[in-house]
Order: sequence, then structure tokens, then C-alpha cells
Amino acid sequence: MKHSYDIVIIGGGMVGATIACALGGSQLHVGVVEPVAALRSFPEEFDNRVSAITRATQNVFVNLGAWDGMAARRVQPYREMRVWDAGGNGAIHFDCTELGEPNLGHIIENRVILAALLDRMAQFDNIDFLCPAEAQGMHLGDERAELYLADGRTLHAKLLIGTDGSSSWVREQSGIDTTGWAYDQSAVVCTVKTSKSHRDTAWQRFLPEGPLAFLPLPHGYSSIVWSTGHERAGELCAMPASQFLDELQLALTGTIPGAGLAGSLRLPRFAPGETFGDALGRMETVGPRAAFALRLQHADHYVRPRLALAGNAAHTLHPLAGQGLNIGIADAVELAEVLLAGGRDPGRLSLLRRYERARKGDNIAMLAAMDGFKRLFSNRSTPLAWLRNGGLNVTNRVAPIKHFFMRRALGLGGELPRLARAPRS
Repeated sequence: MKHSYDIVIIGGGMVGATIACALGGSQLHVGVVEPVAALRSFPEEFDNRVSAITRATQNVFVNLGAWDGMAARRVQPYREMRVWDAGGNGAIHFDCTELGEPNLGHIIENRVILAALLDRMAQFDNIDFLCPAEAQGMHLGDERAELYLADGRTLHAKLLIGTDGSSSWVREQSGIDTTGWAYDQSAVVCTVKTSKSHRDTAWQRFLPEGPLAFLPLPHGYSSIVWSTGHERAGELCAMPASQFLDELQLALTGTIPGAGLAGSLRLPRFAPGETFGDALGRMETVGPRAAFALRLQHADHYVRPRLALAGNAAHTLHPLAGQGLNIGIADAVELAEVLLAGGRDPGRLSLLRRYERARKGDNIAMLAAMDGFKRLFSNRSTPLAWLRNGGLNVTNRVAPIKHFFMRRALGLGGELPRLARAPRS
């Protein structure tokens, strides 16, 4: 195993592995340091952590040669998206046929994405995957950086890249501060089976305490992301499965079918006589539940001499639009393209600042938009309820506005890095 590299990536998750694959086959020697071995064989149960993959992110995975590995495991396209506000009659419906697209994106388990990326990474001779290996210390010098591992090894590199998550050790060690705040919400995640098909549709209902999303999975299952207060999230995770399913049904429809409970929440009708509850039927089974606290966080700087941050190490946002991984993958390919064009010294600050300039503005805009949506929808203010319901309905009726948002949701708006563009046939 070599101890000297051009680039060392600390964090072998989805973003770190994407950077490595994007650098695969180049003249740069890359080491990837990861303390925990990824699951490579998959049980029948679905992973609690899933991601909504945009077309731009799918293009990245196709161009990197990792998409076929994901599709061979399990991916779920979604062709429609239905969003509505529980505090009124505002609703919006996105349909891929309106844009002539085959789908609006895919829902994929995080471990499926990672396994396919690691398989692809292993095919490159210029990449070493150091796992398990834990970083214990680092030093950023003028000409090179050093990374000290817990097993006593020292790695030398021209550049260290931190892709080690929202609680980034690399960011802390480099003295980069963050700006942000904790939300008054936790997200409850689990997998459920409904009595009726999800119809390849992503469903999201904005409740006063936070959004509730149903994301389609293969074989008629759905992944739940339920944002609610911290105490309530703990209760939902602790209660018996049957009680949780009743609570989930009530949150979605305002009634529990067959239980004789009257609902008080107004529901838009998606077809004559059909509401959301009619569309999916009864909540039948639920898998293991987990909860994690939500926050907004943004690194004050993405780069230092000999150092760069990407993905959640640089930014964390509310999951209501499912954009967290997508902007992390955009970081990954932008950084890789800058490094590949940067010559023999990938760690010089003037080069790294090109990456920061390319990504920071877009990321701040996305964080601000998600924070604004969270505050607009997670409240009981009557004037804001009128505003958001009116906005949903106007957007749904005005085709140019609606198609603009659909293209942005597909990740097709603005200038895209080369790897995020559709591959040439």
C-alpha cells in the first residue's frame, strides 16, 4: 500500500466515492480513507436511508459507469409527484409526460448507490481504498498535507478532501467554522407497505408540524420521511407498529379507515371522488423506524490551501425536497473536473477557489430556498396558509411556471458540469 498520493479523500461514502470514480483512470494517484466497511450484499429489507436521484445525478452515475450496478440491484423510477397542503386546498401535480421525459427521477437506497460506486472504484488502478482506516490527525503544509491514521501510518498528499459528513472531522481539524441553526424537527424514516399501488408516484403532504413524504420503492413499498417535533418523533419510533400505522394513516388522510374516527383535515381531490387515502389504501406493514434531528448548516469556506470540503461536510439542508445528495454529487463532479484540469499540483489555493466559486452560490441558494419552504409550510399562520395554497394552485395551473420547477427538480436547469450532462448516444 502506497503512503504518498496526489489526493487523499477522507470519507468513502457516496460523495467521496463519486469524486474518486470521477478521478479514476487519470494520472492522479488517489487514496480513499473510510473507517467503516460498506454493506455489499443486500437483505430483503429496504434501507431506511434513501435518496431521490435527479436526472442530472443519474447522468453522473451513467457517465462514471456506476448506474448499471445500481439498476442491477434495485432502483425505483417515479413518474409523478403530488404535493398538497393539509391546511388548505392547495395542491400541485407534476407528471413526466408534460416534459416528454420517461420519469422525474429515481428513489434509490443509499447503500445501493454506495455499493455500485465502490464496485466501480475498485476497477481503477490509480485508486487505493483504505478501509477500515481511521484518520486521527492531519497537518496542512505549504507543499503537501499529511494525514495520520489510527494504525500508525502517515499518508502524504498534495490535497486532502473532506467528504466525512455533516459532523466533519476534517472541517473541524482545519478550523473552518459553519453558519446555521437546528430546526425544531426530527425526521422519522421507515419503509411501509400499502394495500394499493403507489403508482410510481412520490406523495408529499405539508402538515403544520412538518412535511410527510411517501417515496415509491420496488414491489409496492414506500419509504417514509416524516418531519415532526423531536418529542413526537421519539414517540413515533417507540410505539408499537400497529399504533404507528394508525398514526401514519391519520396524518395522511385525517381518518383511519374502519376505525370510526372522524377527520378534520381538508383534502384536495386528485380525481373525481379520490383523495390521497383512497389512492394508497390502508397502511399494512412497517419496517424498523429511526429518527434524526434536522438542521441547516453551511461551511464558511469550502477550501483552504491543500484542503477542500464537499457534500455534507460543506452543507446540510432540510430534506423536504430531497436535494441533499444531488447537490453533494454536483460538488463532487465540479471538484473532480477542476482537479483534472488543474495540472500537477491539485492542492494549490488558486485552483481550489475555482471549485468554491462554482458551487458556493448555487448551494447557498438551495439552502435558502429549502429553509424558506420549511418556514412557509411548517406553521399555522392564516395569512401564510393563504399565500402558500394560492402559490401551489397558481403554479399548478400556469404551465410555463410549472415546467420551470419540473426542470429544476430534474436537475436540468442552469449550466451543468460535463459529467452531469446526458451521455452521447
